[in-house]
Amino acid sequence: MSIGLSEQEILRRESLKQLRELGINPYPAEAYEINANAADILANYEKDKTAYKTISIAGRIMSRNIMGAASFAELQDSTGRIQIYLKRDELCPDEDKTLYNTVFKKLLDIGDFIGIEGYVFTTQTGEISVHVKKLTVLSKSLRPLPIVKRDEAGNVYDGFTNPELRYRMRYVDLTVNPDYKQIFINRSKVINTMRNYFDSQGWMEVETPILQAVHGGAAARPFATHHNTLDMPLFLRIANELYLKRLIVAGFDGVYEFGKMFRNEGMDRTHNPEFTSMEIYVAYKDYVWMMAMVEECLEKVAVAIHGKSTVKVGEYEIDFAGPYERLTMYESIQKYTGIDVSAMSETEIAKTCKDLGIEIDESMGRGKLIDEIFGEKVEANLIQPTYITDYPIEMTPLAKKHRTKEGLVERFELFVNGKEIANAYSELNDPIDQKERFEDQLKLAARGDDEAMAMDDDFVRALEYGMPPTSGLGIGIDRLVMLMTNQSTIQEVLFFPQMRPEKKKIELTAEETELFALVKEGEQCLLSDIKAQLADWSNKKWDTTLKGLTGKNILKVSKTDEGLFLEHK
Repeated sequence: MSIGLSEQEILRRESLKQLRELGINPYPAEAYEINANAADILANYEKDKTAYKTISIAGRIMSRNIMGAASFAELQDSTGRIQIYLKRDELCPDEDKTLYNTVFKKLLDIGDFIGIEGYVFTTQTGEISVHVKKLTVLSKSLRPLPIVKRDEAGNVYDGFTNPELRYRMRYVDLTVNPDYKQIFINRSKVINTMRNYFDSQGWMEVETPILQAVHGGAAARPFATHHNTLDMPLFLRIANELYLKRLIVAGFDGVYEFGKMFRNEGMDRTHNPEFTSMEIYVAYKDYVWMMAMVEECLEKVAVAIHGKSTVKVGEYEIDFAGPYERLTMYESIQKYTGIDVSAMSETEIAKTCKDLGIEIDESMGRGKLIDEIFGEKVEANLIQPTYITDYPIEMTPLAKKHRTKEGLVERFELFVNGKEIANAYSELNDPIDQKERFEDQLKLAARGDDEAMAMDDDFVRALEYGMPPTSGLGIGIDRLVMLMTNQSTIQEVLFFPQMRPEKKKIELTAEETELFALVKEGEQCLLSDIKAQLADWSNKKWDTTLKGLTGKNILKVSKTDEGLFLEHK
């Protein structure tokens, strides 16, 4: 049982065994009734001390100070930490002092969950504490928590700060770094504020399919899968736009959805392959109306989080109160590069990209080339909320043609702090035009553009039944939360961001060690290549050696301080 366990893990398992031998169930099934929490006690005890004469509270032990017949400890629940005081003869009024002398002092550890009953008082040093009259073991932790030290001024030492460990083990991160919980509390506030605002307007929250037969609604590479019973390929949705617009066709005046989207693309500080988006569609509106709605909505979100419309983001003070600056796509490129691309052909824009040092490839059409210039030369300058409007038609297959400007569509994107957080259209509702736009996307796909949209015949059919004038909007919730909580990476606002598989070392047997000694350290090889070098090994010995392996073909041998290990790719 002790193979691979640390000394602390071995000791905790021994404590677990002793608890059971004492007749204490370290993982009881019964509900534990709670009538108080740390934050409420600390905030309100001095206002009404009579309300805390009999309390029940539960949480983790986060520190202990054992002093003979009396001890102090710190208990952490979901709301914060509070000091508790245990006195042996009050906790164990009878002759048997096991609960204090053995269980609390020797068998409980930092990280264990306990429930306590008692009353609140103020210590001689003025600290509000809970005097424990009864203690119940609720859950024994078998791994020690990282010890995060704080001095009297609140400064943190030996913190659990490694980003990869924090994101991979969020359950540890939020236990020992409880301040980070506020990010996720505010994330919930962002979503609920938006939801309440939409509901107050009479728009309905709906759900649309995540598994889709046709990937559409955005320019992105999808995740593909296969449904066995139907024997057909399916895609994780890259957007929910086309299904929401089908509901507008069906007669709803306003629909919205908060949902997960999946895009098989790169990962960086603002991209995760699985992300949350809000999309909303309102009938009889256009993109000009949508701009005013977004300003009103985002100001409400900022006020809900910060009590005011301004938000500190890095070195900037960003104001979410409208109206926001508006620039057309062409105007923004001319403003920050001095180049007017509005009348240029695809060939001329490609040459402009090269002149500007922007990497391009032959699969890129006119729209993508313009988007590359914008992304490289304009985006980073858009710090205060800015609408970029009136995009070239090649960039937006689902937006309505501009009412007065030939070759453009009625679209805007909202940029804040150099990143796009919202995208909106006057929605295309002409089925003939829509089909032609899809066909143009197919031509781009044939040129090698793996982000081009697929033809969605059913969506075109829906439009043929008639869709009223409609405005649609998508907001990236993760990026919005980053702004509202002053975070620079998307991983900080996701409970469980996507991570590479954890590297697990596989210890080699004596036979495996002999076998893989033939492979140079750090070098990759095929099993078949190794086998060819082992002419003197019998088939039986070979089969025995491989039985404990993973079955993977590519193998790697590496040395650590603990010995020789096999890793598989």
